[in-house]
Amino acid sequence: MERSEAAESRETSNGLDPFEKFVEVSTKLISRAPFFAVVVAIVVLWGASYPLWKSTTKWELAIHTFGGVLSLLLLVLLENAGRRNTEAQQEKLNVIAEALAALMESQLTDDSHELREAIDDLREAVGLEERH
Repeated sequence: MERSEAAESRETSNGLDPFEKFVEVSTKLISRAPFFAVVVAIVVLWGASYPLWKSTTKWELAIHTFGGVLSLLLLVLLENAGRRNTEAQQEKLNVIAEALAALMESQLTDDSHELREAIDDLREAVGLEERH
């Protein structure tokens, strides 16, 4: 059986680059309870450290800076993970659509213009001929 373009593109991909591997590991760690517990512990320690700071402004600035930096890093990680997830879903949809189009073509006869139009519409809708 002939391999589809979508299936071949998955098999010939070079895998994840180092950043994507880092994102994958980070996403797994961040999405679990221990990470949440660490963040809560940091906030509790920050709250308990109030008497140690000479200035209330600096005390507040410390948690705002930490929160801002952490939020930015998490946003980048989550956006990358979301993009890769969307690409994986689209690739699966492409494989399903390509298989359906091939099945429809196997049922195609010379006088079935409606089926030919349906096949063309399917390929156009999913963009099978423009991928990779």
